[in-house]
Amino acid sequence: MKESTGVITFKGNPLTLLGETIQVGDKAPDFTVLSSGLEPVKLSDYDGKVRVLAIYPSIDTGVCQAQNRRFNAEASNIGDAVILSISCDLPFAQSRFCAAEGLDKVITLSDHKEVDFGSKYGFLIKELRLLARGTVVVNKEGIVQYVEFVPEVTTEPDYESALKVVKEIL
Repeated sequence: MKESTGVITFKGNPLTLLGETIQVGDKAPDFTVLSSGLEPVKLSDYDGKVRVLAIYPSIDTGVCQAQNRRFNAEASNIGDAVILSISCDLPFAQSRFCAAEGLDKVITLSDHKEVDFGSKYGFLIKELRLLARGTVVVNKEGIVQYVEFVPEVTTEPDYESALKVVKEIL
């Protein structure tokens, strides 16, 4: 798998991203991940909706938990859009966290099995086999409208910029 053009760090140390680097204006590649019930889920399952892909390394870290809480809270303000929360965590860990926190608006999806999402969007961290933190917004027609690769993995994404794009295209 080729290295992507993205550059990120973890606690200041550089990391290598693998896969194709997704960009604004690209047709969003379809990908397959696993639902909390271990069923395959595709991006195309949500065709016709605005899709917010909230990507993070591990639900067992404070920043990733904060990211999921924030997107869950914002879900009520973005109409018909769907928030797909994607990591390489096992579906069981994602479900356990959401149940404990009462998060019921984000749809947690696991890329652990084949890292199909991470490879097709350039979010796969070579050194850790985890996903980088970021956000991708896909419009109803399947075109990427916003991409953020968070430069430092230990910081939260730019929620306001992503949500502004979502509200503009709804």
